[in-house]
Amino acid sequence: MGFLRFCWFISTIIVFFSNPNPVAAGDIVHDDKFAPKKPGCENDFVLVKVQTWVDGIEGAEFVGVGARFGTTIVSKEKNANRTNLTQSIPHDCCTPPKHKLTGDVIMVTRGHCKFTTKANIAQAAGASAVLIINNQRELYKMVCEPDETDLDIHIPTVMLPQDAGVELERLLSNRSSISVQLYSPRRPVVDIAEVFLWLMAVGTILCASYWSAWSANEAAIEHDKLLEDFSEELSNTKLIGTTNGGIVKVNTKSAVLFVIVASCFLVLLYKLMSAWFIELLVVIFCIGGVEGLQTCIVALLSRWFKQAAQPSIKVPFFGAVSYLTLAVLPFCIVFAVLWAVYRESKFAWIGQDILGIALIITVLQIVHVPNLKVGTVLLGCAFLYDIFWVFVSKKLFHESVMIVVARGDKSGEDGIPMLLKIPRMFDPWGGFSIIGFGDILLPGLLIAFSLRYDWLAKKHIRAGYFLWAMIAYGTGLLITYVALNLMDGHGQPALLYIVPFTLGTFLSLGKKRGDLRVLWSSGEPERECPHVRLGHSHATNE
Repeated sequence: MGFLRFCWFISTIIVFFSNPNPVAAGDIVHDDKFAPKKPGCENDFVLVKVQTWVDGIEGAEFVGVGARFGTTIVSKEKNANRTNLTQSIPHDCCTPPKHKLTGDVIMVTRGHCKFTTKANIAQAAGASAVLIINNQRELYKMVCEPDETDLDIHIPTVMLPQDAGVELERLLSNRSSISVQLYSPRRPVVDIAEVFLWLMAVGTILCASYWSAWSANEAAIEHDKLLEDFSEELSNTKLIGTTNGGIVKVNTKSAVLFVIVASCFLVLLYKLMSAWFIELLVVIFCIGGVEGLQTCIVALLSRWFKQAAQPSIKVPFFGAVSYLTLAVLPFCIVFAVLWAVYRESKFAWIGQDILGIALIITVLQIVHVPNLKVGTVLLGCAFLYDIFWVFVSKKLFHESVMIVVARGDKSGEDGIPMLLKIPRMFDPWGGFSIIGFGDILLPGLLIAFSLRYDWLAKKHIRAGYFLWAMIAYGTGLLITYVALNLMDGHGQPALLYIVPFTLGTFLSLGKKRGDLRVLWSSGEPERECPHVRLGHSHATNE
């Protein structure tokens, strides 16, 4: 499968740069440091649902943001009153409205006077709440000026994006009876989607590590048999094709280069983010997903169909392939194409996760970290990469490049495909809990290495490194979600927490057990050759 394997390898490079972290929908564009608190202007910024009814029939729901000033908005829908909506005349509400309001919600446009001025005028006219329509599609945090004193405002004020205002103005111009209901439901502290996502990430690394270790163990056993049956020179010749066939070993230079290329690609994505570029990423993801899925399925079925799994047919561009591969490949292609066509449907995330998990498992099976030194360089660079593009990039680009790319802003679609996601099941705001492939793949390379080492060294599960590396990874990922919830859903670089736990555990255990030198340099335990053992046995018998 040479041609597909090449295309797959290109897709894995793209998989690495798209290392988004769990991000909650509805982040607001504005920094809190520009929103100081003062008496009468100290509300927390909260997202607000604005449910509409048109002539008594439930209509569209819009999302806005509450102001620093005014009364807080109720959190439960059952406690929110359904109130008539009226458009202000004049529209900006910088002067008293022409008509007296009797508890209506008044809709005004942004501009020409302060936010607090609009709220005070609306309150004096008898309004029960103010909807301020922004002049942009984004939301803006409404704050008070440092010298303001007229802050005795007792009605809530909410800003809506420009497109919501256009729709409401259209309905009002049709002389429809519009009523609205304002409430701000609270997000659950933990959504069950995060639990399932944690299990998916840990389970993916677990499966990939055992497959990788099993393959390495099989190669070692075959190597020993060759050494017992043939001379040392012949066995060494055979070893090259047996242990390294199809395996890509990362070195320190390629680890550093990988992160540099990933950064360049991330910036390219950020600058070129559009609908057509997302389509290109979908195609690349499908190529990688097809190769990953067929590799996993063929590996499973080859246990029962060993004869059919042997390469026996030469196909142009693809090389020697097996009958089993030819039988499985069409199914994988159809699966990927169906996902691509219906990727915006309600349950498309299931297909995306299946393709993604298969791709990650295949990468971890084929790409190996040969020792702890390379693993440390790779994870260390990825650690800095994650922090820079999530946090530091805000200083250079005025927004987090990683989060913008992960969400698929400016593309018109719900994020890029290179991530695992599960819909938030009990969150009234909806959205997805997501994790980037890189947050599974990169630590997974080190964890898979730990299990290969344990098996070759014949270490018991508790005396080895794999169990503790898995626990460290799971703990680091768990803390990532805790930090995500403490930060009110703002994106977190997962490797900021995962790398110190995983790598720190490995290094400290290796030093404590005296294995650090072997782990750091060779990455393989010293083993006595079988023909040497046979020689000792014959000498003893004599």
